[in-house]
Amino acid sequence: MSSVETAVALPAEGTQDAPWHHLDRRMLLIRPVLDLVKSLPVLLGALLFGHGEPWQWIGLAFTAIAVFTGVSHVLTSRYRITESQVEWHTGLLLRKQRAIPRDRIRTVDVTSEPKHRLFSLAAARIGTGRHNHGKGPNKDELVLDAVTVAEAQRLRTLLLHRKAVPASSASSEATAEEPAAPPEQLVAAVDKRWLRYAPFTLSGLAVVGAAVGTVYHFAHELHFDPVQFSLVRTVVGHFADTPTWVSLVLAAAGLLVLVSVLSVGGYILSFWNFRLTREPAGTLHIRRGLITTRSVSIEEDRLRGVEVREPLPLRLAGGARCVAIAGGLREGKGADKGGGLLLPPAPVARVHEVVASVLGEDPAATPLTRHPRRALYRRLTRAVIGVLVLAAALYGLSWLGALPDWPWQVALVLLPFAVLVGWDRYRGLGHALTGRYLVTRSGSLDRGTAVVQCDGLTGIVVERSFFQRRAGLVTLIVPVAAGKGHYKVLDVGEVDGLDLADRAAPGLLAPFLER
Repeated sequence: MSSVETAVALPAEGTQDAPWHHLDRRMLLIRPVLDLVKSLPVLLGALLFGHGEPWQWIGLAFTAIAVFTGVSHVLTSRYRITESQVEWHTGLLLRKQRAIPRDRIRTVDVTSEPKHRLFSLAAARIGTGRHNHGKGPNKDELVLDAVTVAEAQRLRTLLLHRKAVPASSASSEATAEEPAAPPEQLVAAVDKRWLRYAPFTLSGLAVVGAAVGTVYHFAHELHFDPVQFSLVRTVVGHFADTPTWVSLVLAAAGLLVLVSVLSVGGYILSFWNFRLTREPAGTLHIRRGLITTRSVSIEEDRLRGVEVREPLPLRLAGGARCVAIAGGLREGKGADKGGGLLLPPAPVARVHEVVASVLGEDPAATPLTRHPRRALYRRLTRAVIGVLVLAAALYGLSWLGALPDWPWQVALVLLPFAVLVGWDRYRGLGHALTGRYLVTRSGSLDRGTAVVQCDGLTGIVVERSFFQRRAGLVTLIVPVAAGKGHYKVLDVGEVDGLDLADRAAPGLLAPFLER
C-alpha cells in the first residue's frame, strides 16, 4: 500500500541529486519504551484480566503493532532538502510522502524533551504558518522527531536564512560547506529576580485543580474513600472541631502556599535560561526551558505586532508578559504555549523595553483614547445582571429544596466586586493609531494590549449589536493573518470608530461612509 500526502507537486527535474538523511538510530532505544508506556493500560488489562479469554491476544497484538509501528517509523523515515523544497518519506506497509516549498517555510521549532536529551537529540518541527485548529495532523508541517541538536540547528539556519543546500550528506556533523550560524544580538534574558512574579501567574492553580480532579475521578471509579487513611481522617477531624471561619482561613492559606510553590516551580521549568536574540538575517530567536528545552525562530518579516498580557494578579504586582503576533507560530492554549513568548512574566518597564527593541518603537506605551461613558454603562450592566441572574438561579434551587440558603446569599455578596470589575474593564478600554500601528486594549481579569501593523490588516469589520446601536457604539474587528487571527476595538463611539477604521485602512470603507 502507498499513501501520498503532499503539500505541493513532486520535485522538479534537476533536484533529485540532493542527499537523503535519516533519523538518528539512537531513537530506537527510546521509541519502543515510549510505545510500551502508551500501551500499558491495554497490556496490563490483557495480562491481568485476560487469562483464557480471546481478547487477551487482541491486547497483546495491539501492543506489538504499536511497538512495530514506532520502530518502523524511525527506520524508514528520511528527508532531504532540495533547492526548492523539503521532502519527507516514511512508512513500511503504509508509505507516506510529503513535500513543502522552502519559500513557504516560516518557522523551525526545535524542542528537546527528556527523551531526546538523554542522547543529545531534538525534534525539529518545520511549519509553513498554516493551522488546522486541531483537526487531525497538519499537512503543512513536518516533524523530524529524532535528529541531533547540531542537525536541528543546521536545519533552522539553512531553512530560515534561505542559504543554499549544503553538499555534505552527513546529517550529524557540521562541515565547512554547511552554513554557519550567524552571530546573535541579545535582546532579553531572564533575571532570577523575576521569580517573584511567578506566584501571581496562578499557573500552580491549574496544576492543583488538575491533580484534585484526577484523584477524585480515580477514587470515584474505584469506589475508594480517602477518609479511610488515618492521616486524612485526622485532618478532617481537626477541621470538623474548628470554627468554620478558621477552617476557611487555614485552607485558603494552605492553598495559597501550595499554588505559589507550584507556580515558582513551573516558572523555573518553563523559562529557565530564557534568551531572546536577534540574528543579522532578520530573525528573532527564542530559547527557554530546563527539562524540556525549546528553540523557536520568528522571521521579523512575518512579525505583525506584539501583545502585552497583564492578568489582574500580575498587574497588581507590577508585572506583565509579552507575546509576538506573527504568522507561522503554532497556537496553543494561550499565545505563549505556541512559542511566540517574547518575554516571560517580568516588570512592566522591561516588557516595554523589549517591545521597543523588537518593533523599533513602543506603541504599547502610547497614551490611549478613552471610550465614551456609554461603554461604562454597558460593562456595569453586564457585570450586575450576571451576578443577579446567578443569585436568582441559586435562590430558585434553594426554594425548591435542592440547595441551602447560603449560596444565593454569597452570590449577592459578590455584587460589589462585580461592579468593581465592570469599572476596571471600562478603565482598561482604549485605542490609538500611532505611526503604522493600531493599538487596542481591553479586559480586566486578563487585560491585553495588542499592537498590530496596519499594513498587516486583511480587512476591517464594523460590528454593532442591537444594544450598541441604541447606545451609538460600534466594535471594530481587525483581521490579521497572525496571532489570534483578529483583534477588537470594543465599544468605541460610532463616529470615532469609523474614523479610526478609515485611517487604519485608508480607502477600504470609503464607499460605505457619508462625509
